[in-house]
Amino acid sequence: MSEFLNALWAAIVDPTWRFWVGAALCAVGGLSTIVAGVGVLRFPDFYTRMHAASVTDTLGALALLVGMAFMAPDFLIVFKLGMIGVFLVLTGPTATHAIANAAFTAGLHPLVGRIDELKAAETEEGDA
Repeated sequence: MSEFLNALWAAIVDPTWRFWVGAALCAVGGLSTIVAGVGVLRFPDFYTRMHAASVTDTLGALALLVGMAFMAPDFLIVFKLGMIGVFLVLTGPTATHAIANAAFTAGLHPLVGRIDELKAAETEEGDA
């Protein structure tokens, strides 16, 4: 049994596979944050832009942190990355909710309906 545990521990601490898994997770996190930026630019109204920014940014940041934790040489670094992740998970959605609630309270209502119908209604209002 101890031989098995020694072999398992040797596989876990082997830096080769951890580097590739960490690099893949960092790539996923980077692509996710790029998608968030594109979503912020492309979506039609404030609320969909907030959704794209908050959900994808949190997912991208967590994927980056987990990827960095796989590549970390020391447990202390992994602990610090974990604390950063907890902070991001607690503050990101809370801040997004507060901003969206303030916008709704200020009178900014979400767009409801198909986007092509909404654009057609805007052009009719502009022509009148």
